[in-house]
Amino acid sequence: MKHFDAIIIGSGQAGTPLAKKLALAGKKTGIIEKRFVGGTCINDGCTPTKTMIASARVAHKARTAALLGVETGEVKVDLRKIKNRKDQIVESFRSSSQKGLEAAEGVELIFGEARFSGNKELTVATSNGQEEVLTADWIFINTGASTTIPELKGLKDIDYLTSTTILDLEQIPEHLIVIGGNYIGLELGQMFHRFGSKVTILEKSSRITGREDEDVSAEMTKILRDEGLKILTDISIDEMEKVNGKISVSLESGDKKEKILASHLLIAVGRTAQTASLNLAAAGVDTDEKGYIVVNEKLETNVKGIYALGDVKGGPAFTHIAYNDYIIVYGNLIENADYSTTGRPVPYCMFTDPQMARIGISESEAKEKGFDFIVAKIPMSSVARGIETGETLGFMKAVVDRKSKKILGACILSSEGGEIMSVLQMAMEGGITYDRIQEYVFAHPTYSESLNNLFMKIKD
Repeated sequence: MKHFDAIIIGSGQAGTPLAKKLALAGKKTGIIEKRFVGGTCINDGCTPTKTMIASARVAHKARTAALLGVETGEVKVDLRKIKNRKDQIVESFRSSSQKGLEAAEGVELIFGEARFSGNKELTVATSNGQEEVLTADWIFINTGASTTIPELKGLKDIDYLTSTTILDLEQIPEHLIVIGGNYIGLELGQMFHRFGSKVTILEKSSRITGREDEDVSAEMTKILRDEGLKILTDISIDEMEKVNGKISVSLESGDKKEKILASHLLIAVGRTAQTASLNLAAAGVDTDEKGYIVVNEKLETNVKGIYALGDVKGGPAFTHIAYNDYIIVYGNLIENADYSTTGRPVPYCMFTDPQMARIGISESEAKEKGFDFIVAKIPMSSVARGIETGETLGFMKAVVDRKSKKILGACILSSEGGEIMSVLQMAMEGGITYDRIQEYVFAHPTYSESLNNLFMKIKD
């Protein structure tokens, strides 16, 4: 049995920096990883998908370059080369993270799968086939989440894809069905359509991006359909089966029944916390009905000294939130800070093209909460920078408090939407009111400059 001051299970975007900082603070720290250092973000999420999306965007811009007076000829996509480039970037990021942990004095990196075998006791099935028992004063669970596999008739007999396995394809699917019309499904669906696949998106709700305002969902639907993706909403899947080497999906929408044949099927209906193998009951750690670990605003579980960070605890499943979780627990435990998850901003960006970026509350949330608010909105077809670059799809939208003039939230559906949203997030953090932004001096011509015009839509 080996004792540590702190043990971290999982080397994601919370676990890795936490391990190094705890060691620098003089804590003997162990970090256990069952697969690859870097977690979902580096290995299966942000890094590989955004790398491949960049290739898809180039292909799309080349095909549509004639609109800007540039003739490119036939556009050919080599998915094998795209995958190789992605793999090289992932490996670079992963190896850098691993080397950082291995070089950190006071950190022991252990490859294996951990399970609780007692209160603050872990048994690790190591990669060399041995078992090791470890104890610690503090334990941080950073095991993340994995693809949710729905209960669908016939699915177990289909060689389906997940958001992880689809990134290893070397041949472009002839026809890709995507089950799920939210962030992961839309990013990957548009990406493969731009690579050359026919893409059909199936969403059980009445609209895609159901967490966003209706006008955002409607605009995104129009953009994707105009590009050539088929989007079916309000559907239920009866069954699926293999038919002559193809995948057949039988579905219903209202009183209409339909069968769709495709070459590939992607499951993108959500994520499930990776807690099943942890044997949390042995430590007495509580989970909710979906398997997510329950934590308080300091990220501590019901067991003193055991914390959960990142996607495994539920809530916003974003890399930047996981990283902020590390900031919170490190600050509170080592620097005697009083950090909390209460009221922290939750910015996010869906990397479709155009991007869909959000900060703060939406228009529908403002209504639900009873705010006295005003909505400012301009189409990107009225934004000078968008017109000049040929990026006129989408709109900018902000919700402001009528009395205080503070910005309550914004949704930027546009080229570089994430960057524009971040400007507004900084304004919100600094308490800058919309009337001041109306007359700000921004560099010309930039996308952010049109925040002037966005807020000019509000008349006092």
